[in-house]
Amino acid sequence: MKRRQFLAGSITAAAAARVIAQNDVEARSRETTTVNVLPPQGRLPASFVIDDSTCLVNMGHFCTPQFAECYPGRTAYQKAWQNWPREIPDDFVREFRDWCGENGVKGKYSIVPYPACVGWLDQELPGWSRQRLQSSLRLVRETMLSNWDIHPEMITHTRVIDLKTGRPMQAIHPGTMENSYPQSDVSVDHLASYLAYALRILKRCGLPCEGITTPGGFGNRVSSKLPFAVDQAVRDVFNIELPHYFKYIHSLEQGTEPIVEAIREAHDDKPLMTVNVPAGTGDWYGGWQGDLESSPDNYLSLDGQTGRLAELIQRRQPVVFLCHWPGMFCNGTKSGFRAFQRNVQTLNEVYGDSILWMKLSEIARYWAAKRVTKIVTKSSVIELDAPLATSNFTLEVTGNLVAPVLQFQNQLIHMRKVGSAIALQRGSWTCDGETMTVCFDLPRGRSQLAFQRT
Repeated sequence: MKRRQFLAGSITAAAAARVIAQNDVEARSRETTTVNVLPPQGRLPASFVIDDSTCLVNMGHFCTPQFAECYPGRTAYQKAWQNWPREIPDDFVREFRDWCGENGVKGKYSIVPYPACVGWLDQELPGWSRQRLQSSLRLVRETMLSNWDIHPEMITHTRVIDLKTGRPMQAIHPGTMENSYPQSDVSVDHLASYLAYALRILKRCGLPCEGITTPGGFGNRVSSKLPFAVDQAVRDVFNIELPHYFKYIHSLEQGTEPIVEAIREAHDDKPLMTVNVPAGTGDWYGGWQGDLESSPDNYLSLDGQTGRLAELIQRRQPVVFLCHWPGMFCNGTKSGFRAFQRNVQTLNEVYGDSILWMKLSEIARYWAAKRVTKIVTKSSVIELDAPLATSNFTLEVTGNLVAPVLQFQNQLIHMRKVGSAIALQRGSWTCDGETMTVCFDLPRGRSQLAFQRT
């Protein structure tokens, strides 16, 4: 072969090799699968957190004089509480429940077990007949559990209880008020015993609890131990797989994504952890005493473009907002409730396609599952190893894939295709170019998502 012919042949072979190599790279690229866990249904969780609620007792009326005695120099407690109604009636609970049900609102509702030391909800509530008390408990038990988590907000929300006697501590100072208890270091077991005492009262009332709410600064000095105490108490009393708690209000910079805490080695193949679910707002309705003017624009403007809820949505954070029950009732004027209604209507009208109303327990479970589920991609198969089951588990998958099928315990669950992300529900998928979003109920244990390649 002449030299010129050899060089020409070499150049042709090199060019062909480069084409083949490039084709291989493109082929591998097409076979590469990446996975990102999205919020449920690709939407931001929304939840309404109600503190200082209980049966019949207006906590604003009964708590204020007890705080005033402990903190005589604070002007916030020097108010004419005697003129405030002693009761928040069940008719208002029904009105609130019905409106929230019609508008899809879900969240957390506290039941203080021994509210401001007025009476024990599992026994007697002096000032109200036993029939009224039982009717009030039945209202919560039979009509609110589907949309609301029930939490104890410790035992009294005011005075610390001596667990040996069941009576309030005799001395009155910050160390014997639940909002600032404990003042010194205590063990996890000691803290868990106090939480369990409150939980057992609600259990005797027939009210199931998957979590707790701390009153004010309860547990601040032992914050590292609190998640373990919550976990221990809720599991012991209610045998709950995944306890959670509400305590913190986070800034925009901190964000409102739940924090999975107290993770330990699994026992009997059950995950051991608890979830801290924070809120992202202050209380800008009627305040904890129910005597303030509401500021709904602080939550959300009428056009939905400003306010803390709009900021959370813009930052792709869970939309968890807060109030106190006396501030909904506002001593009978219901002005806080009307402000809340305005905010919810705007939230649903402007952002209804972007949010998903959920209870705190549902948000906690989803984020825990997201944290602990092991995801392995193998070409056109995604392997899932989930210690926790959760609903509406949503994955964003890239890699030119279609027609996902969930394989679990010899079952094949075919997903249906929907036209857009807005229509995405459990058992469905949608596609935008090379990116697919698939939503399904994640089973506990090992499962697979198998796809076809385009």
